[in-house]
Amino acid sequence: MALQGDFAQHISLLHSLDVECFEVRSRNDLEGIDALVIPGGESTTIAKALVREKLIDPIREFAQSGL
Repeated sequence: MALQGDFAQHISLLHSLDVECFEVRSRNDLEGIDALVIPGGESTTIAKALVREKLIDPIREFAQSGL
């Protein structure tokens, strides 16, 4: 998830491990993925970003899907 935190470092590390990845910033970005990395950070800031981008329900659905 590329809304807050040091997501660029996560992407760099994943690429160094030959893991295909990209920045998730919207509901559409969740389609077709099999994992989601949520960088650490201040939980209030993350929550506000999720509300702003209308991602709370889509991420809940993603988490409940078992992926």
